[in-house]
Order: sequence, then structure tokens, then C-alpha cells
Amino acid sequence: MLNLRRIHHIAIIASDYEVSKKFYCEVLGLTLLSEVYREARDSWMANLAIDGHYQIELFSFPSPPARVSRPEACGLRHLAFSVENIEQSVAHLLAAGVACEPVRIDEHTGKKFTFFADPDNLPLELYEID
Repeated sequence: MLNLRRIHHIAIIASDYEVSKKFYCEVLGLTLLSEVYREARDSWMANLAIDGHYQIELFSFPSPPARVSRPEACGLRHLAFSVENIEQSVAHLLAAGVACEPVRIDEHTGKKFTFFADPDNLPLELYEID
């Protein structure tokens, strides 16, 4: 058996590294754990944490191709973040100039959720937990 324990990290390639780093750190509140320039790849890499846990690798690469995300395309659909209060979280995003879809109710769990996008239009979700 493979015995997976948890997801270690999620890697995101940004078209504008500084804009995305600001979005993930200042708007979403992730913590920048480390950052390194990889000269051989002409690429920056930032390690970002959520609640003290390393979660996201943010990369820059020269001229990355656009990724199709809508209409629904094969592959990773979206990245979801859990929050305790969806209305408060949406208000924070709106105040930062981030558009959010209307809050909906998950028909299977009864939980509130909404979608928004990062600077490269990567679909992100907020999902309210108890």
C-alpha cells in the first residue's frame, strides 16, 4: 500500500510573480516562509504557509503558456481554502478588490461556499467549516 498521509504542497505558476505573491500573502494572508531565485531556470520560487503549515509553492517562469480553466476543462478544477466565517471572508476579499461569486450552499453538506480567482484566473474556493 502507498500509505499517503496528506497533501504536501500545491504548485502554482504565476504570469506575474510579484503580483501573485502580493495576492497570496497580502490578500489571502499566507505567510512567506522562504524565497529563492533559481538562476538556471530564470525562475523565482516562494514557499507559502497557511496557519503555519507549508502548503503552496509559487513559481515564476519566463513566458508560461496560459492554462484553460473555463469552461470546465480536464485537470485540476480548483483549489479550496477552509474558512470559519464565509461572509467575513468574502467581505475581506471584496474590500481588497477581489470579485466573488454569490455564496451558495453545498447540497450534500449544507455548508456555505463561494468561488473567486487569483491574478491568473486560477479558480479558488472558500468553504465554510464548523
